[in-house]
Amino acid sequence: MSGSREQIMATLRRSLKREQPSAEERAQLEARLSAPQPGLIPARGQRPHGEQLDLMEEMLVELSASVVRLRDDAEVPRAVADYLKGENLPPKLRLAPRDDLRDLPWDSQPLLEVAEGIAEEPDTASLTGAFAGIAETGTLMMASGPEAPITLNFLPENHIVVLRASQVVGAYEEAWTRLRQRYGSGVMPRAVNMITGPSRTGDIEQTIQLGAHGPRRLHVILVEDGDAAGGSDRDERQA
Repeated sequence: MSGSREQIMATLRRSLKREQPSAEERAQLEARLSAPQPGLIPARGQRPHGEQLDLMEEMLVELSASVVRLRDDAEVPRAVADYLKGENLPPKLRLAPRDDLRDLPWDSQPLLEVAEGIAEEPDTASLTGAFAGIAETGTLMMASGPEAPITLNFLPENHIVVLRASQVVGAYEEAWTRLRQRYGSGVMPRAVNMITGPSRTGDIEQTIQLGAHGPRRLHVILVEDGDAAGGSDRDERQA
């Protein structure tokens, strides 16, 4: 593998008429990688945290997602049951196998059938967490892992996401900084998915169709956790 990689890189260098970087150039590259600098962040990404939460909700709705805001975790099972009922969906849910979601008071909804694990073909609705919510575009950053199977993000037609207020940031740069801090230098999860609204396409006669390549509906449960500056450590110990 190492020999093949070197051969490919040598071919690229020859085609670009570039030699191996000097020690000075390599040191400069290493310095840039170890301390990445943010680009120009738009004003909408620099709002106070309370306004970021409002912007996150606003952008999600604009993207054809639905949002409900809750005061604490204990209200989540009821909100999930209400959503499924409101969309005329069966009271069945495929849950990401995470402690913070598993420990919610699901027994308060005895008619709701909850199963954990990867998504399977019959599943109509999944419930996951998120690594971060990016307010400037209403985007959810999802980091894969044993307790965050990516099939839950894409296979069921209805994707429900529990997003905590402390996970909402203003700009993409902040989300990537949190990811680097969480996983450490040179380490990344196997997959990082950016979800901006339900799946859609305009390929057919330039008409927007939802659910073309993934969930037809995206429902975000935004939970106040009283720690606007606390980051996403609690969430990502489970993701």
